[in-house]
Amino acid sequence: MALITGAGRGLGRAHALLLASRGARVVVNDLGTSGAGTGADASPAQSVVDEIRAAGGEAVVNGDSVVDGGRIVEAALDHFGRIDLVVNNAGFLRDVAFHKMTAADWDDLYQVHLLGAFRIVHAAWPRMREQGYGRVVNTSSAAGIYGNFGQVNYGSFKLALHGMTQPLAVEGKAKNIHVNTIAPAADSRLTRTVMTAEQLAPMRAELVSPLVAWLCHETCTETGGLFEVGGGFIAKLRWERSGGAYLDLTGGNAVEQVAEAWGTITDFSKCDHPAGFGEAMAPFVKLMGGA
Repeated sequence: MALITGAGRGLGRAHALLLASRGARVVVNDLGTSGAGTGADASPAQSVVDEIRAAGGEAVVNGDSVVDGGRIVEAALDHFGRIDLVVNNAGFLRDVAFHKMTAADWDDLYQVHLLGAFRIVHAAWPRMREQGYGRVVNTSSAAGIYGNFGQVNYGSFKLALHGMTQPLAVEGKAKNIHVNTIAPAADSRLTRTVMTAEQLAPMRAELVSPLVAWLCHETCTETGGLFEVGGGFIAKLRWERSGGAYLDLTGGNAVEQVAEAWGTITDFSKCDHPAGFGEAMAPFVKLMGGA
């Protein structure tokens, strides 16, 4: 049983259709707002449900805002009795240079991209723990990973979603709950505001969904991962840390030491790839007298 937010159009629609075609029962959640997050329209979500049912699948519409995540999860449980898969896909853009950004431009995106995802997963998590099974896929963006002009609001919450993914993956692993993040590049209402139709032609939304379906599959063991995906290209990202430098910063020339060692501090010719909190803490454990 899959709950997919923002499933009335674009990526969410593609995810819903693919998962339904593989036997998942789907809650198609979509408030039906504009690309800037205004208004409401139930018809896109209903259209996806009609398409799934016409193909012999099972699906229901949910038109609640993701801010009411608990209510959406309850609706899923009322219809299907369980919840196995959550795909947090809902979102919108409100691009503006940071010095022109209003509090509403920040708060409105926070409500949908981050708070809404939290509330849905928080409501579904106890059920997943009880049944010893769950899959969560969060949708990030290159704007969060790498930064992009005019998207301080959007990028902040998109990267924060992966920040939510990683500790959830740690907490969920013992209960067979896997949590991953995708950063898709695809033709959608959002990307059409910054890219041309010619650029987006090979980037069909349905080319992202196979990765989502695999991350949701019961035999997939991946958890805590971050994946870039689009147009048939899929790659996993990982943290990389330079070899660094150990400095004696107890004297009066501490700032000068940092400046002198800057080339070594930022040199990636010798690096490691911490895969978890323990590995990340290794240099500090060494300083504290650990192994």
